[in-house]
Amino acid sequence: MARESVNGAARQSKSQQAYQWIKERIARNEYTAGYRLVLGAIAKELGMSVVPVREAIRQLEAEGFVTFEHNVGAQVAMVDEAQYRDSMLALSVLEGATTALAARRLSADDLREARAINRQMVATLDHFDPLLFTTLNQQFHAILFTKCVNARMVALVQAEWARLGHLRSSTFSFVPGRAHESVCEHDAIVDLIEAGAPLAEIENAARRHRTATLDAYMAHEHPGDTFGLPA
Repeated sequence: MARESVNGAARQSKSQQAYQWIKERIARNEYTAGYRLVLGAIAKELGMSVVPVREAIRQLEAEGFVTFEHNVGAQVAMVDEAQYRDSMLALSVLEGATTALAARRLSADDLREARAINRQMVATLDHFDPLLFTTLNQQFHAILFTKCVNARMVALVQAEWARLGHLRSSTFSFVPGRAHESVCEHDAIVDLIEAGAPLAEIENAARRHRTATLDAYMAHEHPGDTFGLPA
């Protein structure tokens, strides 16, 4: 089956096919942190030589998804907790502000699309797929912030989203219960925008939504600790 999937991607080089195949399994948490990536076994699974798999591993290493240790080989990178925390806190401030600044420019169609995506997210909860949920989550938030009047702020938010991707940080993989809370908060943010709520209220709601995700991850990793994260 893996060979059929890979062969179907005719326009991709073999190294890119291997890259996508491995990255998807990391994102779905099939290859968990510390999982050893045996090049020969992966090459056999994909029906290709070791050379393109090695190139794929190098690309994933450059992006922070994979680490390489002497006498150990390639393995899935551990989540860098400090970088994750810093990116999420930065994103909470940036995305809260951009969401507020975009609010008055969002059309009824934009809000309907955001609600439709959130319904898709709700539909995934019974058979939870962290990768799909995270993808839909990014689409939802992109609708709410990309019409911000400050293009530089939008670029910064997008950069932090990309950074989180490089950190392999789908919190929903580690704390799936957070997903149920998240979709409810999405509806609340859209309700505020639709009602023409004060921009400060919209900003605070968007910011709290982001820090709540960080809180959930930190509480899962360090139960009983308090971190004093901003509300």
